[in-house]
Amino acid sequence: MHILIKNKKLIYRDYRIKCAVGKRGIRKKKEEGDFITPIGLYKINFVLYRKDRIKKLDTILKKLIINKNMGWCDDPKSKKYNKLINTPFAYSYEKLFRRENIYDIILVLNYNMNPIKKNKGSAIFIHIAKKGYKSTEGCVAIKKIELIKLLKNIKKNTKVKIS
Repeated sequence: MHILIKNKKLIYRDYRIKCAVGKRGIRKKKEEGDFITPIGLYKINFVLYRKDRIKKLDTILKKLIINKNMGWCDDPKSKKYNKLINTPFAYSYEKLFRRENIYDIILVLNYNMNPIKKNKGSAIFIHIAKKGYKSTEGCVAIKKIELIKLLKNIKKNTKVKIS
């Protein structure tokens, strides 16, 4: 059973919810920073979450706790491009421990991971939506309560189909 992302909707079984996608929509991703949510079928590698904000996360997926010095490298010049990193870090990266709540829970999709192609795009996640479902830089975003509910129901082999 897949999670389907289509027309700013996330569909899983009989579950249909609104979601935000990249500013330039869903299509074939060309490069880092193009604001496109990439078309494709993806595995959920693991879940990152803020234990100080999410007391109990009920899921069978692999979970990692976000700490203050975690980031995600988005710099194609780095050997750690499109990987979880520790900060401080010499290259450009996305900070995961934030004051705003969008990264309280992150489902890390395996976009551009095996093999990693430089400048093809990084950090494609399903995370918490901003107010009004403001567009993302390429991720998929839903309400926190919906993300918690979804995590409870998905299986280890659930794939995410973006079309």
